[in-house]
Amino acid sequence: MLDAPADPEVKARREADLRRAWETPKGWRYWSAVNNTEVGVWYSLTAFFFMLCAGVLALLMRIQLAVPDNDFLSADRFNQFFTMHGSAMMFLFAVPMFEAVSILILPAFLGARDMPFPRLSAYGYWSFLIGGIFVLGSILFNVAPSSGWFMYPPLATKQEGIGPDIWLLGLSFIEVASIAAAVELIVGTIKCRPPGMRINLMPLYAWYVLVVGVMILFAFPPLIAGDFLFELQRSMDWPFFDPDRGGDPLLWQHLFWIFGHPEVYIVFLPSIAIAAMIVPTAAQRPMVGYSWIVLSAVGVGFLSFGLWVHHMFTTGLPSLSLGFFSAASEAVVIPTGVQIFAFVATLMVGRVTMSQPMLWIAGALAIFTAGGLTGVMVAIAPFDWQVHDTYFIVAHLHYTLFGGMVFPIIGGIYYFYPFITKKKMSDRLSRWAFWLTFSGFNICFLPMHLTGLQGMPRRVVTYPEAAGWDVLNMVSTLGSFIVAAGILVFAWDLLRPKGRQPLTERNPWNAGTLEWSHDVPEEAWGVRSVPYISSRYPLWEQPKFLERFDDGKFYIPDAPEGKRETIVTSAVDAVPQAVVQVTGPAWVTLWAAAFTGGAFILPVFKFYWLSAFSGVCAVACVIYWLWTSTAQVPKTPMREAGLGLRLPVYVTGPKAPGWWAVFITMLGDATAFASLVFGVFFFWTARPDFPPEGAALPDMMWALLALLAFVVAWGATVAARELNRGGRQGVARWCIVGAVVATLAALGGMWLAIVLPGLQPETHAFPAVMYALTVWTSAHCVLAVVMLLYCLAGSVFGKLTQLYDADLRNTTLFWHFMCLSGVITTLLVGVAPRLM
Repeated sequence: MLDAPADPEVKARREADLRRAWETPKGWRYWSAVNNTEVGVWYSLTAFFFMLCAGVLALLMRIQLAVPDNDFLSADRFNQFFTMHGSAMMFLFAVPMFEAVSILILPAFLGARDMPFPRLSAYGYWSFLIGGIFVLGSILFNVAPSSGWFMYPPLATKQEGIGPDIWLLGLSFIEVASIAAAVELIVGTIKCRPPGMRINLMPLYAWYVLVVGVMILFAFPPLIAGDFLFELQRSMDWPFFDPDRGGDPLLWQHLFWIFGHPEVYIVFLPSIAIAAMIVPTAAQRPMVGYSWIVLSAVGVGFLSFGLWVHHMFTTGLPSLSLGFFSAASEAVVIPTGVQIFAFVATLMVGRVTMSQPMLWIAGALAIFTAGGLTGVMVAIAPFDWQVHDTYFIVAHLHYTLFGGMVFPIIGGIYYFYPFITKKKMSDRLSRWAFWLTFSGFNICFLPMHLTGLQGMPRRVVTYPEAAGWDVLNMVSTLGSFIVAAGILVFAWDLLRPKGRQPLTERNPWNAGTLEWSHDVPEEAWGVRSVPYISSRYPLWEQPKFLERFDDGKFYIPDAPEGKRETIVTSAVDAVPQAVVQVTGPAWVTLWAAAFTGGAFILPVFKFYWLSAFSGVCAVACVIYWLWTSTAQVPKTPMREAGLGLRLPVYVTGPKAPGWWAVFITMLGDATAFASLVFGVFFFWTARPDFPPEGAALPDMMWALLALLAFVVAWGATVAARELNRGGRQGVARWCIVGAVVATLAALGGMWLAIVLPGLQPETHAFPAVMYALTVWTSAHCVLAVVMLLYCLAGSVFGKLTQLYDADLRNTTLFWHFMCLSGVITTLLVGVAPRLM
C-alpha cells in the first residue's frame, strides 16, 4: 500500500480539497485566522516588540547610572522604568515567547495539522496583546507601577495611584492567557502525536514543551491567587498583608516566589529544548543520552518548585528551612548539568558544522554556565546574605536568563526561519549580531559582579561619587549599548524585506526531525498527510519517508467534507483513536478576548458595573464559540482515515482532547485554590491572633448545609451523566435542574455562614480570609451553574445525546473538582476556626 504509485488525479483532487479547507482568510478577514502558522507568528513578533520596549527602558536606566549623582531620570520615573523592564521581560517576553514559538512549530514536530484548539490559541494571543499594551502603555502616561516587578507589600499596597492595580489586573489577564496556551500545548503533546510516536519517540522539543506546560500550570496559579488577595486589599481594604490588622506581608513573598523561581526554569527549559534540536543537527547524529535528558528535564521541573525560599534567605526564616532550601538550590544543578553534558557529548561524537544557529547555542552554553556558577554561590545562605539586593544578583540573573533564554531563542530563530518563511537569514549579519551581543553582554554584566561585591545596591536611582562605583557603571553602560547594537542588527536581519531572495531548499540544515518535511512553497494545511512514525529521526532513519509523505500515503490525506481535521491518538503509545474536527477562522475569539480584557482592566478605573457587563459579554462569546463549533453531532460516525483504517469522528472522555483540556485546566485551578488554603494555614501558624480572641466565627450550621448541598449537586451531575448514557434523557434533565438548585443553595449557605455572624473583612485578616475563600468558591459556583445550563440546553436542542455527550462528561469532570473545593471551603470556614 505504501509503495503503490500515487494516482496523479486523485492526489491533485485531495490537495485541492485540503487547500480549500485550510485556506487562510484574505484581506481584512486575515485577522480572524486561527491557524497556528499565523497566530504563532503574530505572538512571536508581539513578544519580540515588547522585549525591544523593555530593552529601551534598560538603556535609559543605564544612562542614568552611567555617572554619579545623575539627574537624567527622576526617582519616580526610574522606579517605573525598572518595574516595567522586569515585568515586561518576565511576563511579556520570556514566557509568551516560549508559548508563541511552540504554537508555531510544535504541530510540525508532531506531524499534526494544527493545535487541538486553534481558537484558544487565537484567544490567548489577543488577550496577550490587549493586556501587554495596557500594562506597558501605562508608562507613556506616567502612571506605571513603581514598586518593582515583584510588587512587595507594604510598599505596593500603599502606593498611591493606579500603578499597582495596572500591574495586578493587567498581568493577571496575561497570566490567564499564558495558562490557556499551556493547556493547548499540553493537550497537543499528549493527544495529537502521529500514530506510532510513543512517548519514548517524541522529539526532545515536545518533551520540554510538556514539562514546561505542566510547570506553568502549577506555577502561575499561586501568583493569580496572590494577585486576587492583593487586589482585594487594594480595592476593598481587606488586610491580608497589613500586620497591624492581623495580616503578614511575607504571605505575598511566598506566593510570588512559588511562582517566581519555577518561572526561571520555565524560561530556561524551552531554550534548552531549542538547543536539543540544533545540537544533533549540527553534529549530524542523534542526540546522546535521550532518556537521561528527558529524566533531567522532568527532574529540573520537579525540583524547581522546592526552591522558592532561595529568594527569601534574608527575611528571618528559621535556619533549618534555610538549610533545606539551600540544599535544594544546589541539587537542581545536577539535572541541569546532565543536559549540558549530553549536548557536549553529542558534539564530541559528531562532525560539527558551525552554522548560524550553532554559534548562538555555543554562546548560550558559555554564558549560562557562568550564570549557573554564580547561582551555586548565591544558593549558599551566608554568601547570599552579603550580596542580596546588590548588583551581584543583577549580574547573576542576567547571565542566567540572557544565556539561558535570549541566546538560544535567537539561535532558534535562525534555525527555524527557513521553516517559517521558506527563506534563510544572512550569515554575515548573523555573525555581526552574535559578536556584538556576546561581547557587549559580557562588557555590560561581568563588571556588575564586582560592583555588587563592592556594595552597590540594586534598584537605586543614583549613587555618590565617593562610593567608587563610577568606572564600573560607565563600562556597564557602554556594554549595554553594544548589546543594543547587536540586537538591532538581528532585528534588521529578521524583518528586512526578502522579496527578491530565492526560496530555501526543503531541509537546509539536513535535520532528521519531522518539521523539515514542510512544504516549499508553503501550504496552509500543516502536513500533507499525518505520518506513521517509528523512530526519533524519521528523515534520517525511515526509508522513502518524504516520498510517501508527499504522495499522501499516510493518514487523512484529504478533506472530503471540507473540514479541518487532525488525528487524535492515545496518550502513551500513540494508537489512533479518532479523526477530530478543529475549529476554523472566527472573529469571536477577538471579541471574547476584548470583553475578557474589559472585565480585568475596567476595575482599575473603578468601573465595576462595566467590568461585570464586560465579563458577561465574554462568557456569552465563549458560549457562542463552544455551541457553534465544538462537540457537534456528526453526520456519519466513522471516517476512512487511510492505510485501511476507519476511525470515529466523535469521542468523549479520556479519548477526547476536550476532556483533557478540562482536566488540565482544573489542575491549575485547584493549584490556585490550594494557594488560598495555604494562606489560611500560613496565618494560623505565623500569627498568634488568627482568629483573634473573642472574634465572631462563621456559622457552622450554614456552612455544613452548604457542604451537603455541594455533595448533592455533584451527585445529581454524576447521575445525569449516567442516566443520559442509559438513554433516560428526561430524567437526566431533571437531575441537571436539581444540580443547579443545589449549587445555588450551596452558594447561599456559604454567604449566610459569614454574613449572619457579622464578620467584617476590613477589620482583620481572619474574616478577610473567610470572605476571600467564599468569593473564590462563589465564582466557581456561578461557572458551574452556567455549565449545567449549557448541558441542559444541549440536551433539549439535540446537541447532547445519548451517544454524543462530551459536554456533560466534561461538566461532570469539572464537578469532581468543584465538589472537592466546596467541601474544603465549607470545612475551612465553618469548622476549622473552632479548632484553631
